Amino acid sequence: METHVLIIGGGIAGLSLAWQLAPTVPVILVEAERTLSYHTSSRSARQMQPGYGPAPIQELTHRSIALVEQISAGLSSPILIPRHLMTLGTVAEVQALVAAHSSLTGLDQAQTMHRSPDLRPETFEAAALDETAHEVDVPALLDFYRREAVAAGAVFLTEHPVTAVEATGAGFTVTAGGHTIEARIVVNAAGAWADTVAQMAGARPRGLRPYRRSVAIVSTQFPVDPAGPMVEPADESFYYRPDGGHLLISPCESVLAEPGDAQVVEADIAQLIQRIDAVTTLGITGVVRAWTGLRTQPADGLPVVGMDTEEPNFFWLAGQSGYGIQTSAALATMAAQLVTGTLPDEDSALAAALSPQRAGLN
Repeated sequence: METHVLIIGGGIAGLSLAWQLAPTVPVILVEAERTLSYHTSSRSARQMQPGYGPAPIQELTHRSIALVEQISAGLSSPILIPRHLMTLGTVAEVQALVAAHSSLTGLDQAQTMHRSPDLRPETFEAAALDETAHEVDVPALLDFYRREAVAAGAVFLTEHPVTAVEATGAGFTVTAGGHTIEARIVVNAAGAWADTVAQMAGARPRGLRPYRRSVAIVSTQFPVDPAGPMVEPADESFYYRPDGGHLLISPCESVLAEPGDAQVVEADIAQLIQRIDAVTTLGITGVVRAWTGLRTQPADGLPVVGMDTEEPNFFWLAGQSGYGIQTSAALATMAAQLVTGTLPDEDSALAAALSPQRAGLN
């Protein structure tokens, strides 16, 4: 088999790049699992928060929201649903947040209780409100990327684990699922396995490490307002938001893990339930289901995106950490421009901030 671009990894990074590249160049995507988006991408908390993350992430998130709104305009139902974010804290903590983020509005305790009457007022003094945040229909977004890429000619091969990547001078010969694929450019979108793939290709690892992050859907004694906000404390040590008639919760843990099929640590969820019961009057009664994903990132927490100058034709699209969903549309657009050499000059600084050659990467 031959192709211009071979993408290794069928999560949201690989799928979104296939969507952007397939209309212009031949693309094959290989995924080790039986299904696409099996690991982190299908286990996200499904939220876009423009004020979340460092400056490059915030810029990509703003762009992604605009792009996904354009995508939604052609669909039968929207991918983005307004879901305000409230950050609880002391008056001083909220003032500092509002001063640092132009998208945030300060609320006093009474205003906060009006928006979320199930809070216990003795547990906070004020809140910072982000009315630009959205809940994301992640399955719909992933399906759009896949469907559009296939319609443009991209080939997806599942159950094709990569076992060898050999540089040939004109590109790479990749062995995946027993098949040999000749590719001009290899894109490393392998998530938690990105450094392993890099080593196969003879590229220097960039210190990408996976960290565990869990989410659970829980039932409550008292009704959950389906239109209620997402709520977190100022230290971002947990969050919760409505999920239909239930509550979606996360302990926001960041525990170093091995690449693989991450599993829930029940004690983490049990401790989180106690914390949320102490903050709200909803009364959590049980766990409906829980899951854990891996957030892979380098030491500085930013994605690694761009051509590897030490290993020609090897392209990095990895290390999105917890920002993969909220940046995918814009990050794929920029990655495709880098692959095809069409990046606008005005985006060169943003690309440099994410470059695999930037300082601080192993």
